[in-house]
Amino acid sequence: MIRLDNVTRRYGDFTAVDSVTFQIEKGEIVGLLGHNGAGKTTVMKMITGFLEPSAGVVSVDGLNIEEHCLEVQAKIGYLPENSPLYPDMSVLQYLEYVCNLRSIPSEEIAARIHKVIEQTALKEKAFSQIGTLSKGYKQRVGVAQAIIHEPQILILDEPTNGLDPSQIHEMRSLITELSKEATVIISTHILQEVQAVCDRVLIMMHGNLARDARLNELQTSNRMILSIKGPEGAVQSKLKSVPGVNDIRFVGNGGPEARFSVELSEAVNICAPKLAKTIVESGWDLCCLEPEQRTLETIFREINSEIGGRDAK
Repeated sequence: MIRLDNVTRRYGDFTAVDSVTFQIEKGEIVGLLGHNGAGKTTVMKMITGFLEPSAGVVSVDGLNIEEHCLEVQAKIGYLPENSPLYPDMSVLQYLEYVCNLRSIPSEEIAARIHKVIEQTALKEKAFSQIGTLSKGYKQRVGVAQAIIHEPQILILDEPTNGLDPSQIHEMRSLITELSKEATVIISTHILQEVQAVCDRVLIMMHGNLARDARLNELQTSNRMILSIKGPEGAVQSKLKSVPGVNDIRFVGNGGPEARFSVELSEAVNICAPKLAKTIVESGWDLCCLEPEQRTLETIFREINSEIGGRDAK
């Protein structure tokens, strides 16, 4: 559906995006994650045809964006970080204007506007001037204009920006619903947003694609957490001898039991039975044995450390 092949974008001597390659299939919800200045917005602008790559090829649905820009843009709904709204227009006037820009047949305009107003919960503000709306409602209007032509691809830059907790929940539900009919890319620096709605994450750092992985795979580590009622020193010594265990460290007490983080060289499902058997045979109580789940914050720190290490060499 979307393909970038060794795409680079330069601004004079500054390289904003450096040889980025990835592919996004139809129906995926992909999080484009990175700190401010990482290159996320530049990547999105190249996919939407607002910027041309300095090198490499961007294609959408098999079409080269540089050769078929208007045709590709007709397939895309785009919410920029600062949505281009007209403050003197009412919500209805603005959406009708967008329908005309999108060449939606006149007999379909009313139904399209009604649909997106329902989807984005804008009914009570439909006749209000956009300039009088709160930031959260303006964000909803921005989403409405992005989806009104029923695009195959939806690109959202910071879609929950300015929304309150209730509105954020509604936006997440809307994104999930829209993904049934469209491929969705969400650019954000908020880790919780990616965890809430995305299947896959592309992590940008300093213009480079640092990670491309399914979210569940990315968050699963080669470590296990054990809670055991037993002497700390004896537990560590005994479990280090279990085949497949690289290292074990004490991480704190959870009441009467001690908690340990165990680094494995084999798969969790292979090592877990060995660990459980050793613990029981040693006469200790096994209170908990589970894979350690990494957070996106942890993954970010790891990537920063790796890049910092490479830069120092």
